[in-house]
Amino acid sequence: MTDRALRLSVLDLVPVRSDQSTADALAATVALARTADDLGFTRYWLAEHHNMRAVAATNPPVLMALVGSATSRIRVGSGGVMLPNHAPLVVAEQLALLEAAFPGRVDLGLGRAPGSDPVTSHLLRRGVRPDDGVDSFPDDVATVAGLLAPGGVSLALGSQRYDLAGTPKATTEPTIWLLGSSMYSAQLAAANGLPYVFANHFGGGGTLEALAAYRSQFRPSERLAEPVTIGVVNAVVAETTEEARRLALPQVRSMWRLRSGGPLAPQELVEEADATPLAPADQAAADRFAQTWIVGSPEEAAARLRAVADELRTDEIMVAPVAGAHEGTDATASPAREETLRLLASALL
Repeated sequence: MTDRALRLSVLDLVPVRSDQSTADALAATVALARTADDLGFTRYWLAEHHNMRAVAATNPPVLMALVGSATSRIRVGSGGVMLPNHAPLVVAEQLALLEAAFPGRVDLGLGRAPGSDPVTSHLLRRGVRPDDGVDSFPDDVATVAGLLAPGGVSLALGSQRYDLAGTPKATTEPTIWLLGSSMYSAQLAAANGLPYVFANHFGGGGTLEALAAYRSQFRPSERLAEPVTIGVVNAVVAETTEEARRLALPQVRSMWRLRSGGPLAPQELVEEADATPLAPADQAAADRFAQTWIVGSPEEAAARLRAVADELRTDEIMVAPVAGAHEGTDATASPAREETLRLLASALL
């Protein structure tokens, strides 16, 4: 694998810093997407998270439309749409329109996690029991896939047939991916012959086991003849290792607060994080979250990314650029995140 070309893609949670409004964060995402497009990255995916002070990625289809309109070549996708939060028909209609607007450029990544706290999940699902959407996930995936096909689906209603499609006259359809952080999603992707992404950037473990199960159990389908996977990593790349570590600090601290049940807040600036150090035990716990991240110089990052690709047996790595920002940074830009992409592209593409 080492001698083969490595494709690079981007996962964006649309972070909101302490110096930004939501509008500023969206402007920074558009600039980052244009950078990725210009540099030759393969895809730009937007996540779905709710009720988080440091994350503005609440609605992937809306963000995909924004990014698709601002770029010309790169594939735009969801990383992912949390299907239990949504009616399958609504998802199919949204993605069918996106595919019509950006034909051949749209990916629909589907996940079954809530992407939020229990209260917000309850409100999103309008009182439906949380387990209902999870239990119906395999059927809902099949429903979305059928609705997105150019011919749609035909339902039997008593003695009558009822035709239903995501959009009236589709000529192409999005590529559907399954996302997950457990063996369940790997086995479901394999059984349905779909490409698969394991959320190894969460640092929860089990990546190699899930990918091995996916490959060994994969059944070819009309959509995919052989198993296809993407590896996902958090990355901060700068000219020096020391600067990369400083730029990683705000996101490390955000993850520590999230995992430890602390109060959620907009992402700190580097200087804010430096000025309020954590207690040694808390800092050690925070550092453990970042053990699997790619943080360093371009040479270090390129070597580690190739090693990750070899270990995961994949030709594509999706990078979540999690670099913070210094005081005085333009609020509508994320220069350290853009620089991470530029340095990686220079070293690997």
